[in-house]
Amino acid sequence: MSADASDGATRRGIRISLARVVAHTRALVRLERELARAELERKGELVGGGVALGLGAAILSVYAVGFGLAALATALALVVDWWLALLLVFLVLLVFVAGLALGSRRLLRAAAPMKPVQAIEEARLTKQALRGSRGE
Repeated sequence: MSADASDGATRRGIRISLARVVAHTRALVRLERELARAELERKGELVGGGVALGLGAAILSVYAVGFGLAALATALALVVDWWLALLLVFLVLLVFVAGLALGSRRLLRAAAPMKPVQAIEEARLTKQALRGSRGE
């Protein structure tokens, strides 16, 4: 085999290896982008659940205050003074609303921070691994 043929085969082998590296890099970037999208979707669902519970707590508290104060205060007023009947109903409703608000807060905190932490870490590790394989 001549030197030119050997040199041509080496160049062809380098081109093939380079094409493989480029294809693998593109696939890796695509997979990391999909990981980031999936992570943000999961966190978005948690935020949606937290917001829904928060809105439910707000709406329910308005109705609860209205109906509860009207019905229970009227019934309690037969036994105790009006002001005490209103205060007792208010405290019971306040405890219920606080429970819903705490549940909403827990869901919203579970979603924080709103960035794809796992995907960013994976990209950093991949970058580090690629640099290490080049001998840097």
